[in-house]
Amino acid sequence: MTKRVLWIAAGNTRRDTQPSGAFECLRRDPSTGLTELKSGQFDAILLDFPLPHLTASELFEQIQGVAPETPVVIRDAEASVAESLRLARKGAYPAITQDEEIAATIERAIEEHREGKAVFSGAGDKPEDWRSLLVGKSQEMARVCHIIRMVGNRRSTVLITGETGTGKEVAARALHLAGPRRRGPWVAVNCSALPGTLLESELFGYVRGAFTGASQTRIGRFEQANGGTLFLDEIGDMPLELQAKLLRVLQERELQRLGSSETIRLDVRVIAATNCHLQEKVANGQFREDLYYRLNVVPLELPPLRERPDDIPLLAAHFVEKICRTENIPMKQISPQGLERLRAFSWPGNIRQLENAIEMAVALSGDLAILSASDFPLGRTGATRDSSSAAAPVSIPETGLDFEKTLAVIERSILSQALEKTRGNKKAAAEMLGLKRTTLSAKIRTLEAAACVSA
Repeated sequence: MTKRVLWIAAGNTRRDTQPSGAFECLRRDPSTGLTELKSGQFDAILLDFPLPHLTASELFEQIQGVAPETPVVIRDAEASVAESLRLARKGAYPAITQDEEIAATIERAIEEHREGKAVFSGAGDKPEDWRSLLVGKSQEMARVCHIIRMVGNRRSTVLITGETGTGKEVAARALHLAGPRRRGPWVAVNCSALPGTLLESELFGYVRGAFTGASQTRIGRFEQANGGTLFLDEIGDMPLELQAKLLRVLQERELQRLGSSETIRLDVRVIAATNCHLQEKVANGQFREDLYYRLNVVPLELPPLRERPDDIPLLAAHFVEKICRTENIPMKQISPQGLERLRAFSWPGNIRQLENAIEMAVALSGDLAILSASDFPLGRTGATRDSSSAAAPVSIPETGLDFEKTLAVIERSILSQALEKTRGNKKAAAEMLGLKRTTLSAKIRTLEAAACVSA
């Protein structure tokens, strides 16, 4: 889908070609551009400096007065680091000078804006408004909310764990909103999305000449998050050499940009998240033990959806409302039979899988106002909790059988199939079976020990 970008530039700019990418760029001078903003909608705004008689801060403030919800990317070769930092704290994406970076930066600005808008829908500026982000009234969710309420006002580092799709980033945003930092910036980084060298410059920034292609000083995500919260997702995938630098920043609350000896003090709250078991990575030498303890000051484990089935109707209603509102279609409801089917499913993909199932049902239901059980063809990716109607996998002979040995054979067969399908990847096999990786490893050890004894 083509994204509309308002490109504000001077008439005599040397950049006569629009940014590459799937963009529909409308180029205007500042005066005409502000008029266009009042009459049309854009996915992003690109400000190309220098502009006559205007600074980046002045034009950014004017745009905020007209279209405060539209992300703004600023390209300014003459911007100082201090000015870039001020603009970043206000919500801009500043000081991008290399042409090849522009398309990626615009895409990131649009994506982060959309994610933030979706997650913060319904959440206001009061300390308790964060609760509206976390849907559910089960005991498991009450425990999560209690921890967030207790540590929201602290600067303590929080480590959020849980299976894929359990809503770790939503919980992190709730933590950000639950304390005084809610008025500061929220910055998220996926540690598995970039290789180590790029991730280092993304986090800590760099100065001009620090490496080939560093034609301009650029602030990192830590500095952008100063006074607010930095969320490090998939922290378990961070390279070991970078873990040492992150540890020092967490300990000293200061950093140095790549290529610089200047020390920059930080006031940032760090929230990390992972779906892997860091203690296993520590034992295997893949994650620093000292960094693990520095991150795990306040542990927050999110329960899988199968452990809180009473929340499924609330989540389903929430997603139906969200999707119908986003698509601007009449509101739909789920029949009691449909809700029962959703409750009975094990949801190996957790909340993310539930949302996708709801979105598909809404999309394919046409003009129907009620979503029935048949609108949720959940397939065989996750067994239902009620398996009483399924055929027994083992026939019991008249002479009886050894229950423990038979059960061990079945377990060994299931584990072997899962490991074979995932080519020995225990993490993927555990997700396929709806188990924690530690549980899977323990079962394998138990079965191997039993086999040695019987031998």
